[in-house]
Amino acid sequence: MEIKRVGVVGCGTMGSGIVQVIAQSGYAVTVSDLNIEAVNKGLAGIDYWLQKSVDKGKLLSENKQSIMTRIKGTANISDLNDCDLVIEAVFDNLEVKRKVFTELDNICPKHTILASNSSTLSIIDIAAATKRMDKVVGMHFFNPVPLMKLLEVVKTIATSEETLAVGKEFGARIGKTVVIAPDVPGYIHNRLTAVLSIAAIKMLEDKIASRDDIDTALKLGSNFPMGRLELLDLVGLDTILAGYENLYQEYKDVKYAPPLLLKRMVAAGWLGRKSGKGFYEYDKEGNKIG
Repeated sequence: MEIKRVGVVGCGTMGSGIVQVIAQSGYAVTVSDLNIEAVNKGLAGIDYWLQKSVDKGKLLSENKQSIMTRIKGTANISDLNDCDLVIEAVFDNLEVKRKVFTELDNICPKHTILASNSSTLSIIDIAAATKRMDKVVGMHFFNPVPLMKLLEVVKTIATSEETLAVGKEFGARIGKTVVIAPDVPGYIHNRLTAVLSIAAIKMLEDKIASRDDIDTALKLGSNFPMGRLELLDLVGLDTILAGYENLYQEYKDVKYAPPLLLKRMVAAGWLGRKSGKGFYEYDKEGNKIG
């Protein structure tokens, strides 16, 4: 099966990043969100990312324009009815995702593959909301999507070999290194790194070490490009909390229990870069200022 047109549901940080890499790879892509304001905000973010590449001499201005013309934004999910592949990138809540997949199942042609960008939820639980479980797969991208090379393609017990093969090929075509992950909460990467992230938060919570020393130790000791707390701010602390709650509910293992500090920060609206405050503080452009 050849993928020609791609749809994305959700134009937030993850969704817009996914749209960008797909359009940069030459595909026509339609992105939908609940309202046109959300769509326009996501498209503005894509334009900003691409302009940064132009300013650094990594992308020609005319190429930027070509990329943007391949992207269509809409507030009507029915506009995805001509897509060969649709990737869902909404909030990591099972009922929300199941609702989206039911809509897509009714809207899209029978051949359309439906993929979820969930970071922790069981893909078969999402797929069960459709009549095409064999054509549902997980496609877990990493933030920031334009920079991160990894793509976890998640195979459920119902995913067909053809669907899996198409998912792998598409991932390679958009420049990602693909690993096949099991349909267990957290898949491969997040199941491993959640333990490290939770330990970093608890170390700060228990005043064992400072924020900056924790992040510096991880960057220089493990050669990470970002400190763990800084990375959590980038992803969004509400998203992180939802993911940990999903892991803990599934495994009932204390090592996945969300730290109290994380819960309190989310309750206060300190969500990281997108709110201007998380473990660090940020200006309106998302640059770290404290």
